[in-house]
Amino acid sequence: MPESSIVVRPEPMDSGDYTAASRLQAAGLSQAIAVFEQAAAAIPLPAPPHPIVIADYGAATGHNSLLPISAALAVLRSRTRPEHAVLVTHTDRPDNDFSALFHTLEEDPDSYLCKDRVTYATAVGRSFYSQILPSASVHLGWSAWAIQWLSRTPGLIEGHIQVAYCDDEGVRAEFARQAARDWHEFVAFRGRELAPGGRLVVMTMAISTDGEFGFRPLLTALEDALDEAAGAGLIQAGELEQMCVPTFARCASDFAAPFAPSGRFEGLEIEHLRVFDAEDRFWQRYQADKDPVAFGARWAGFARASVFPALLSALEGGADDPRAGELFDRLEKAVADRLAAGPEQTQIPLAHVVLLKRPKN
Repeated sequence: MPESSIVVRPEPMDSGDYTAASRLQAAGLSQAIAVFEQAAAAIPLPAPPHPIVIADYGAATGHNSLLPISAALAVLRSRTRPEHAVLVTHTDRPDNDFSALFHTLEEDPDSYLCKDRVTYATAVGRSFYSQILPSASVHLGWSAWAIQWLSRTPGLIEGHIQVAYCDDEGVRAEFARQAARDWHEFVAFRGRELAPGGRLVVMTMAISTDGEFGFRPLLTALEDALDEAAGAGLIQAGELEQMCVPTFARCASDFAAPFAPSGRFEGLEIEHLRVFDAEDRFWQRYQADKDPVAFGARWAGFARASVFPALLSALEGGADDPRAGELFDRLEKAVADRLAAGPEQTQIPLAHVVLLKRPKN
């Protein structure tokens, strides 16, 4: 699938930035780990010496993968001999910071490599909107906070940086079509890669049952901060118009669409689908410490790591524009100040999806 020249995933971030982002992205993770453990308990295992293959789709720097994969390994080890090799393949786009990924795997105390001597790590630098692993080779798959990023940006979003809050129905429809195609392609190629009986667990942004995308306080604060930066001359009006965060949250029917009407697609079926509102971990901290400045700083740090980089393609110099550092600092402070002035809980709709590849018999 061709990808747009407009950036569609955040630029690679250093491990410190990603750790800041992952503090909020851990929302929904404990429930997803439980689902992943159930999947690990159910998959057929290859006979040694063939390794058990786990694929991590959209790994970034690995922080959202360590605990789930460690938990799955514990389940797998209870089912097979301790010398049975496991191969974990982390995948992401070619511009991902794979150096940070491998440093995480080697140095983080939560890393599965620190706990299991016969588990091996590899990486693939290709978009998961194509086939990136051999057919029928993957026994267990994991993807967290990745599939919401579109493979390409179908157009400009007038009046906002997030299409969920755009008033133009035509633009919203274009983004919905792109998101539908991306999910279709993602599922189709995983259907080829999964071995019979294999399972893939996906955690991603969703549209809640009440129709909400969520993240309203953060996005409102960021819109105001961008307008302020433009008013100060740090960014040009034309650059501001082109800025967007090309993520798309799907509702339950969107996830199910490729499987209609038979319930099967590329040998896959949906074994589990749940849409829910995840905990706002920053709000919980605020309820405990009553510190609005820290509350604003946490949300602003999350935005700097996970959202701001997607805005850089709109600058004249792209990610290398000399204004990028100053812009990030200014946006982070403005967002932090606005959220500290009026702390409120944020709705965070998420989905857990488990795809199963049924054996042919």
